[in-house]
Amino acid sequence: MLLLASPRPTGAPALVPSPPARPAGRPARTRSRRAVLAAAALFALALAGYGAEVALHPLRDMLTWFDLRVYVAAGQTVVHAPGMLYVWPMMPHFRFTYTPFAALVFAAWAWVPWATLAWVATAASVAALGLAVWLTLGGLGWRGRHRLAGALALSAVALWTEPVQRTLHLGQVELLLMALVIADLCLADRRWWKGAGIGLAAGVKLVPLIFIPYLLLTRRFRQAVVATVTFGALAGAGFLVLPQASWQWWFGADFLRAGRTGFVGFLANQSLRGMFTRQSGSLAGGLWWWAAAAGLAAAAGLITAARLHRSGRPVHGWLTCALTGLIVSPVSWDHHWVWVAPALAVLADAALRAARLARWACWALLAALAAAYGAWPMLGRAGPLVPWGLIWYAPGSGASGSHPWNSEYHWHGLDWLAGNAYILAGLVAFAAVAVLARRCIPAPAVPRRSAPPAGVQYLIAQSRKAPPRAGWPRAGAEDHRSRRPISLVE
Repeated sequence: MLLLASPRPTGAPALVPSPPARPAGRPARTRSRRAVLAAAALFALALAGYGAEVALHPLRDMLTWFDLRVYVAAGQTVVHAPGMLYVWPMMPHFRFTYTPFAALVFAAWAWVPWATLAWVATAASVAALGLAVWLTLGGLGWRGRHRLAGALALSAVALWTEPVQRTLHLGQVELLLMALVIADLCLADRRWWKGAGIGLAAGVKLVPLIFIPYLLLTRRFRQAVVATVTFGALAGAGFLVLPQASWQWWFGADFLRAGRTGFVGFLANQSLRGMFTRQSGSLAGGLWWWAAAAGLAAAAGLITAARLHRSGRPVHGWLTCALTGLIVSPVSWDHHWVWVAPALAVLADAALRAARLARWACWALLAALAAAYGAWPMLGRAGPLVPWGLIWYAPGSGASGSHPWNSEYHWHGLDWLAGNAYILAGLVAFAAVAVLARRCIPAPAVPRRSAPPAGVQYLIAQSRKAPPRAGWPRAGAEDHRSRRPISLVE
């Protein structure tokens, strides 16, 4: 508020005190509290339902922690026989395929009692899911109770998607890595360590490396350098502690062989490579089709992501980059698609910002995406993992190897649609995020300085009409007419 102690000049607008706060804010605060309570109840219900399913599942294998057991076995191998890290099978027919640095991390986990480690890893993954959604909403401009309510509600929905439940079932690290990457991307650009989280995530799994060219295209060169140096330092640490294993992993024949993690055409591989392999009927038949399609998709995805970032939509930019990585990667297992959680947050934000028909279109797209990745029960078929996702309705042959009789090579009609549901939905989401960001979501407002009060505007206008004179009153000086101090207090 502006206070002029001297008499108001003729023609100057009257200055009145700011009106007191309206009591209408109280109903708004009450509604926000109710929204938080309702969202918290929804998340608690979703979590309780999942816990009941884990406890009451007839086969008692909703949480087998299969991959977590592989991690622990790899950590123990690092301690006792590091030269055999990529030779010995950690579990029957399964070898360790992560980076040597990841093996060093898992070596620390190997000292934790198994029961403690399994439940701590599960709880940390659920917490990482909520953190990822909360950070995404913060990047979209949500604040306060609305942000908390949105994060709880969307996390409740995301918890009942198959990629999230598959991650918990296997004891995978996907949710932890996703939260780490999002937290890094949501840091202010002035933070000198921004980019280190991407480098750390890539040190465990290589897929997050796609964010480095994204940083370069968005002209954040320092962050790209930090990510690259961090990744290089972690790879160097692997060579320092595990030289033989590092040489085998980085320069061995298996480094460029996508099949080292299993059958590329297995239905759980929801990438372009997996889809083209299943369609062509052989590993070699779909290789060149995938290479061409992946190159085009990578270029289009990274350019679109960079344009979204430069237009003032950073969340849409890095989400598009993440989807691009899943689409073009040779292997994107079903649990890699946990990025559906921030995608749901972006669509919910778009629906609330859009108007009329566009709003309903956004809500419909959100519901369709949640349904496509939903953890649906496997009706009419017994299986070790319940609930299943849509992809598991297609007949599968397992991840052991490629054979002419593999079921994935003989899909038609609904089997083909169900078996490729995640990659197809990912392509639709990839296009939808770009279109919605351009047409349905208003561009973020550029922060502007608030207009000066009316009295200050009048003084500025008068000062521009005539040059300053000696004795011109200044803020805090004395008015030569009234001998009273002039104070400008806002």
